[in-house]
Amino acid sequence: QVQLVVPITVVFVPGSVPGDLPRPLPFRDVQEMEISVNVRTSVTSCYEMFYRSTTGREEAALAAATAREADAALHPLQDTTLGSLTMYVVPETSSLLPQGINVYVGKHRSALVRAGGSLAALQARLREVTQVMSFTASSIAAALSDRVPDGQLSPDARRNLKSSLGYEITFSLLNPDPKSHTVDWDIEGAVNSYVKPVLDKLSLVANFSVDSQILYYAVLGVTPRYDKESSSFLLSAHSLPHVINPVEARLGSSAASLYPVLNFLLYVPERSHSPLYIQDKDGAPVSTNAFHSPRWGGIMVYNVDAPASPQASLPLQVDVDMARVMEVFLAQLRLLFGLSREEVPPEFLLERPGNEGLADWELDHLLWAHTVENIATVSTTLTSLAQLLDKIGNIVIKDDVASEVYQAVASVQSAVTKLSLGHLHAAFQASKEAVTSSERAFFDPSLLHLLYFPDDQKFAIYIPLFLPMAVPILLSLAKIVRETRQHKKEPTKMD
Repeated sequence: QVQLVVPITVVFVPGSVPGDLPRPLPFRDVQEMEISVNVRTSVTSCYEMFYRSTTGREEAALAAATAREADAALHPLQDTTLGSLTMYVVPETSSLLPQGINVYVGKHRSALVRAGGSLAALQARLREVTQVMSFTASSIAAALSDRVPDGQLSPDARRNLKSSLGYEITFSLLNPDPKSHTVDWDIEGAVNSYVKPVLDKLSLVANFSVDSQILYYAVLGVTPRYDKESSSFLLSAHSLPHVINPVEARLGSSAASLYPVLNFLLYVPERSHSPLYIQDKDGAPVSTNAFHSPRWGGIMVYNVDAPASPQASLPLQVDVDMARVMEVFLAQLRLLFGLSREEVPPEFLLERPGNEGLADWELDHLLWAHTVENIATVSTTLTSLAQLLDKIGNIVIKDDVASEVYQAVASVQSAVTKLSLGHLHAAFQASKEAVTSSERAFFDPSLLHLLYFPDDQKFAIYIPLFLPMAVPILLSLAKIVRETRQHKKEPTKMD
């Protein structure tokens, strides 16, 4: 049983304290909620609320003109521990929040919340904010998707990447018509400018490696349909799944990879199929001209402008606008990591994360989900190992394998304990160690079941070897026994 504890500090600005507080500030309160996963598994979420008044420095920071400025000024004054949240309750008449906005969620681990009059109304609003900034029942269900019955999962639950110790990201430029197009893309500069800040922040979650390649004469597996009205070629939504397999055979990146590979493909259509546009299920053109595949990556079609004169010399020089391309690929990367912003009420205003690609609380959101998933993975791995040992009675467990199992159990127990104390970072690190140890034990070469034969197989192997030798030996023994009996029956001669 896993308990997720979220430490929350609720700070009341003067003029925002509800009149029905149960006791004077400061005081603590605990709210619990059970998230049911299946018949046997449930996760308890526990919100430890600490209510207090503002300090002088916080009041000075909250005197800023806008919510964004106030959030930036409050950041140095906050508890920056991973998984912790700070809510600043401002008066209903406060001009910090725009008209019609009751909640402003900043880039870090704090939010500005408009007072709701009574304590019950405020607590309901705080609960909504907390779930947005930490975890929801759906995000925990997605992390434990292997244990949730199919009917209870949302369509996007299996889109997120599985938790892993590392990921490999491959950017591929597909040029199917190099005779017509010479395509240049500054992928190194784009990775440093757009991708690296995001991966630096995600380095807490896993290790990342990035590479790129250019593939020539790599065509899509589907022939697009020509549309006379728009004088363009169209790829319909139902044909998109058939695009990936033929292209994937050319990528070759996942064959020798230890970790999951994310593929981001930029496809420049050949002249005979240009311009090429992607349609959604309703037949409308997709604004980004791109699509993504769950747990695999994404493809963007990059159309090239036709030459001004038909006599233009070939191949045409094409310089890719990397800002437009990376904007799409980073959005797809967020989707694949489950960082797509869930539907929030209209009175919520979420600050954009900026160059870093994700807010601090979104990183926490990812760590909560991955920690729970890691604990479930270790549980499944060790259970499978125990079942293997029960099935093969004569299997040999070496000391190093046994120590890995003990280490995995100790680490996963530590992770559960740290979660119940609200120490998210320590819990995540312990869960990663538990996954590493359990995988080492389970995949140890000495535990291959092919090394251990059942008894009936042993008889089948050894009887043909020993039977030819055993027959003359048994016949000789039988002859000796027979002669001994005859010797005993003969009367002894008496002189």
